[in-house]
Amino acid sequence: MKLGLVSCTKSKRNYSCKAYEMYSPSNLFKKAYRYATKNYDVVAILSAKYGLLLPDDEIEPYDLTLKTMTKQQRKEWADKVFKQMKEGLDLNKIGSAYFHTGREYREHLIPKLELAGVKCIVPLEGLSFGQQLAWYDTHLRE
Repeated sequence: MKLGLVSCTKSKRNYSCKAYEMYSPSNLFKKAYRYATKNYDVVAILSAKYGLLLPDDEIEPYDLTLKTMTKQQRKEWADKVFKQMKEGLDLNKIGSAYFHTGREYREHLIPKLELAGVKCIVPLEGLSFGQQLAWYDTHLRE
């Protein structure tokens, strides 16, 4: 199975709602999430506050990002997310994980997944914000 991982965004709803709706004010999130749901067997959201979220998980608004965390805090976050993945997803059935996230959301998580036998791919690595939007526009038309 293919796992698509999309990261949370600074733009959020200001009320409790499902995870996929929380981040929908962000154009980049909407495109990444739509792409992921069309191309991967399982889609999850990586949240700075909650860790691993499934799209229908109910969450509260928050103001937290991995970008302002220390390296140690990001390592602890990755430990938490990996534990959530082992508990909530059958990692033995996931052959590959596709990261539609910023570097901070994958830097300490990819090595853990690879040790567990999951191939990790970053389809938009190295692309600027504008290039990412254009990439999704092109690939969502296909």
